[in-house]
Amino acid sequence: MRSLGSTLAAAAALFVLVDGFAQAPAAYNVPAAAPANIKRAVESQARPADQRARDADRKPAETLMLANIAEGQRVVELAAFGHYWSNMLVEALGPRGQVYMVDMPWTDRFGGEAARAFDAAHDNATYTQAHYNQMQLPQNVDAVLIVQFYHDLKRMDAAESVDTADMNKKIFAALKPGGTYLVVDHKADDGSGWRDAMTLHRIDPATIKSEVTAAGFELVQDSPLLANPADDKKQSMRAAGLRGHTDQAVLVFRKPAR
Repeated sequence: MRSLGSTLAAAAALFVLVDGFAQAPAAYNVPAAAPANIKRAVESQARPADQRARDADRKPAETLMLANIAEGQRVVELAAFGHYWSNMLVEALGPRGQVYMVDMPWTDRFGGEAARAFDAAHDNATYTQAHYNQMQLPQNVDAVLIVQFYHDLKRMDAAESVDTADMNKKIFAALKPGGTYLVVDHKADDGSGWRDAMTLHRIDPATIKSEVTAAGFELVQDSPLLANPADDKKQSMRAAGLRGHTDQAVLVFRKPAR
């Protein structure tokens, strides 16, 4: 007969096994329509496992397709720290392309060291730290991405805040005609503007649209790619059980071809 101790140990092991299955990340499959460069980038084994585990929630291939990322392009990535997107961009753009990573100085305390190491490890990546009020972007680029950071452009410390109207004008000037500006962020209540940016880390998508189009951009797609109607937008995007599952705006803007 099994002892009580061995029975309890077996039960504990079974609980760990079942819990492990419950916590396993959802499978993510690159869409069949994805271009070869994007498929290669997303499926790259060089990507950290913890980043790949988030793919089902973030839908990276679809997002890069919305941004029209093609091999050989020159792309600016604002708020690149963490390098979820950087890791894929260097693969998707290939050796003839270039990703210009630009981070705000206040991110140095948690992102600077890793960003400098990423720059050193990739010939087609360049890291710059600059306040977005003073940044000088490369010109004639194909795309600019800012993911889950637009809401962070307004800060409690005025010195860390960004003049978004001026920033969007800089981005407009940097893009080639027909270039893409992709903005992804956590949605706040309709009509709330910047109200929840510094507390819930959310922003009203209408505010982004208004500010970006004021710089001369055309809104070409308001994608439901990362929509989650179950998110009531009353909690911080960092709330337990909600992080990674917020209702998000995926906005594709274009600089007019003429």
